[in-house]
Amino acid sequence: MKIIVDADACPVKEIIISCAKKHALEVVMVCDVAHMLFYNEDFLTVVTVDQGADSADLAIANRTQAGDICITQDYGLASLLLAKKATVLHHNGFFYTQENIDRMLFERHLSREMRHQKRSRGGHVRKRTKEDDDKFLSALERAIQKNKTASL
Repeated sequence: MKIIVDADACPVKEIIISCAKKHALEVVMVCDVAHMLFYNEDFLTVVTVDQGADSADLAIANRTQAGDICITQDYGLASLLLAKKATVLHHNGFFYTQENIDRMLFERHLSREMRHQKRSRGGHVRKRTKEDDDKFLSALERAIQKNKTASL
């Protein structure tokens, strides 16, 4: 089991690194050349890809195996990773599942259509809080424990 991170816009990278270190897990952070990352940790690999539309998504999907934990906010990528039997987690602390991914993809489609028609669903993106980080950490810990138990 390893943790694979869609790292371009991930606000919880430090939490992931700390948790992975605690559990002695490998971490792979994938980003494009516009978001260069540098870490000096033996258990962490940074994979930098071209800035193409799906470059990071393809690199993540190609590296993911059943039992891995993947962190992304991209619903389309999450759908691909679920098909590979990975545990997929959003940085806000919720799990993507076979039961919720179709609804999320449909909502993404509706939002895209509204933007195309220049109608906004509105809303201000609120600032991340400590509670958000705690919720993510709790979900990540649950995913690690579940996957460790499943691999025994």
